Amino acid sequence: MTGIGQGRHRIRPSGSAVALSEAYDTALLDLDGVVYAGGQAIPYAVEALGTARAGGMHLAYVTNNALRTPQAVAEHLTELGVPAAAGDVITSAQAVARLIADELPPGSRVLLIGGEGLRVALRERGLVPVESADDDPAAVVQGYGGPELPWGRFAEASYAVARGLPWYASNTDLTIPGARGIGPGNGAAVEVVRIATGAEPKVAGKPLPPMHRETVLRTGAERPLVVGDRLDTDIEGAFNGGVDSLLVLTGVTDLARLLAAVPEHRPTYLSADLRGLLVAHPEVTDGAEGAFLCGGWTASVSGGALVVEGAGETLDPLDGARALCAAAWADAGAGACGLDAGKALGRLGLG
Repeated sequence: MTGIGQGRHRIRPSGSAVALSEAYDTALLDLDGVVYAGGQAIPYAVEALGTARAGGMHLAYVTNNALRTPQAVAEHLTELGVPAAAGDVITSAQAVARLIADELPPGSRVLLIGGEGLRVALRERGLVPVESADDDPAAVVQGYGGPELPWGRFAEASYAVARGLPWYASNTDLTIPGARGIGPGNGAAVEVVRIATGAEPKVAGKPLPPMHRETVLRTGAERPLVVGDRLDTDIEGAFNGGVDSLLVLTGVTDLARLLAAVPEHRPTYLSADLRGLLVAHPEVTDGAEGAFLCGGWTASVSGGALVVEGAGETLDPLDGARALCAAAWADAGAGACGLDAGKALGRLGLG
């Protein structure tokens, strides 16, 4: 690994001389938008993960989705062809349950707004889930409950939070990918209660420290690589935890968003999908007059726009994207890129 751009002021994706599955001992994989979407495996995910596992990489599944139990998630993964045990799955439900248990006495009653995964996690920490604000709860916890969660549950949370009870959220992802597209996530539901009460929850999920703490405690990873599709959760979580990350373009993040990323949202590596675990990643190098080179592509900034050039039918458009990231991030410095990227992405066929 080159280590280019490591730290708070990353100005380009890094290269790796060996496959990432060899360079890191554990992959901390997000699920929705990375391994599956809408219950179905994402193309190439099953095969890539199987090869990485066979080569000795430990696979752990780290999800902000608090709906299902680790056992249910593991069974689903196994059905898809990705063998997993409950111990391989770390959820935001587990992280928020530990956070609550650290702050409340054992046996405390907690108003549950969410699904079975959150219920099980609370009980594992010696907490008692209740259904009503009138059940004398000591706190309120909110997690993704699926598309069928009744509107009245948000009202129940609002009644309790308005009384001054501590309010916790498993995560605040505004969206969640599914088979039919992008739908509202737990963050959208949290906003309902926030608007109704004016209160702010304590949040456990990615990108915040409680989730990183839970993941480290449960995996024991020494050289972890965070793998995700979201800049504001997966990649920022890796940034906050001081570990490297791989962004895959199979979920909610497209290249236009990546080019405009602030430093904490800039991944170490970039790949179209999980096959990126199995290969070395090309280095982005400096060219003449502020240009950046990768795999035969040259990217630069001209007249307030990003420009990319390359010749040859065998060029990989993703290498062009890596060079574009370097040009955009270097121009933005510690801020967000505001350059016009439309023509450059069109040149790569990735717009």
